[in-house]
Amino acid sequence: MSNEEELENIRRKKLEQMQYQAMQQQQQSDEQQQAFKNKKFTIMRKILSQEGRQRLENIRMVKPQFAEQIELQLIQLYQTGRLKGAIPLPDKTFKRLLEQIISSEKKKDFKIKKF
Repeated sequence: MSNEEELENIRRKKLEQMQYQAMQQQQQSDEQQQAFKNKKFTIMRKILSQEGRQRLENIRMVKPQFAEQIELQLIQLYQTGRLKGAIPLPDKTFKRLLEQIISSEKKKDFKIKKF
């Protein structure tokens, strides 16, 4: 076997090893994402009533990023104990909470004026 063949074998083995590691990392990442989704789903079932979850899914169809933001905010409020009242939240309470989130989002908008 020549030096070139040996180098080629070493390169091929190294490439295979790197591909395997990348595949393992991707698999681990996928598992972590799935575990996060499962945990989020479980918490959201505790926080929202059936009607509230349906409302959130309707929002998700129109604005997926906004629905994700709402979920994260609700989870944070739940985990810090700042959700007052009945859990799961009745739909009426969830609607009021959504209105507060939307109004606070509108307040964050700003305009740049030219002088």
